[in-house]
Amino acid sequence: RDTMPAALLASSVSLRATPLRAANRRVASKSAVRSAVVAPRAMASQDELKKLVGYKSVDDHVESGMVVGLGTGSTAYFAVERLGEKLKSGELKDIIAIPTSERTREQAESLGIPLCTLNEKSVLDVAIDGADEVDPDLALVKGGGGALLREKMVEVMAKKFVVIVDESKLCKGLGPGFPLPVEITPFCHMHTLRTVAALPSVAGCEAVLRMGSSSTNKPDGDNIAVTDNGNYIVDLHFKEPIKDVNKAAEELKNTVGVVDHGLFVGMSYQVIVAGKDGIKVAGTDGEPAWW
Repeated sequence: RDTMPAALLASSVSLRATPLRAANRRVASKSAVRSAVVAPRAMASQDELKKLVGYKSVDDHVESGMVVGLGTGSTAYFAVERLGEKLKSGELKDIIAIPTSERTREQAESLGIPLCTLNEKSVLDVAIDGADEVDPDLALVKGGGGALLREKMVEVMAKKFVVIVDESKLCKGLGPGFPLPVEITPFCHMHTLRTVAALPSVAGCEAVLRMGSSSTNKPDGDNIAVTDNGNYIVDLHFKEPIKDVNKAAEELKNTVGVVDHGLFVGMSYQVIVAGKDGIKVAGTDGEPAWW
């Protein structure tokens, strides 16, 4: 999920969405921009939908002088791209950004975006990132690309955490649609894997150690995947939705050997969604979840 956008073109889906200029058109009321449904006009690939929400998130929420958290993944890629464009054009100034992975850091540096870390700036004005699943409570599963720890550390410190997705990520309940990543220490990792799998709140899951690249939960190598932080990832596969997301988050976080997990609960300020009906916004300044 953190490969470059071009790699997604082969698997893109044909959905209707508005051209980018319509998505970014300014209107008198800010809240109207944020809550408006953008009518579809042309066929768009999944990559084009990701570009629409990535650009809209920066246009709607980033202003000069802000500290901005930069997410990781194929959708967040476009938000970083847009931020770089607006800095280069002079439309935005005095921005400093905090990346959530080495891949995002490299992209931001290539675009000339000034960077720092949480060591220098502990409070962010806004953070923008994608998600692997979004439920009607705007709880998320994240970490398909292996950056969940840095993402959570940065995004939990943002005054606004803006989530950008295409409608394929919307779900009734977290779990079955995308494996839940859990970052664990390498020390006695199989012991921790078994301990996690035995937690009551995730009963029935299949715990799988991620192999190959840490940026995908599809095995693509013979070696254990290692995150930017030097840790391993266990992916929890579910056949049924997680019954109590808050309890699962609590039990996972309290397990010795677990560094963090991919449940992002109570963090989303707004979710910007692109789909066949255009761009819609859920959460603050938007509408209630419609899925």
